[in-house]
Parts: sequence; structure tokens; C-alpha cells
Amino acid sequence: MNTKLLISAAAASLIALAGCGTNPTNAQIGTATGAVLGGVAGSAVSGGSTLGTVGGAAAGALIGNEVGKKH
Repeated sequence: MNTKLLISAAAASLIALAGCGTNPTNAQIGTATGAVLGGVAGSAVSGGSTLGTVGGAAAGALIGNEVGKKH
């Protein structure tokens, strides 16, 4: 439970800090959104394992970046 909370807090902090710069591009928005959704999905599918959460976040970030580039 603590690991999930820590990962969520780290992701939220990174997203918040990224907002302090210039306006994000569609690719950046897609990356962040994909990472969050992928992490949630990875955690759900893997039964809450850290590896599943991180793997899902990484896969989601890659997919979200590619989708964001196309818009």
C-alpha cells in the first residue's frame, strides 16, 4: 500500500512540476496521461505488484507519447 501511495505521489509531483514551465505539448500531455492510466491498469492487472505498476506506467507513457504526437 505504501509503495502505491509513494508512486502516486511521485507521479503527481512530476506532473505538477512540469506544469511550472511552458505550455505542454500534446506529446507531453499524452505521456503523462498514459503513464498514470498505464500505472493504474498495470497495478490492477498484476494484483498490485510494484513491477506491474511501473511496467504499466512505462508502457502507458510510450503509447501516450505516440498518440500525442499524432494530434
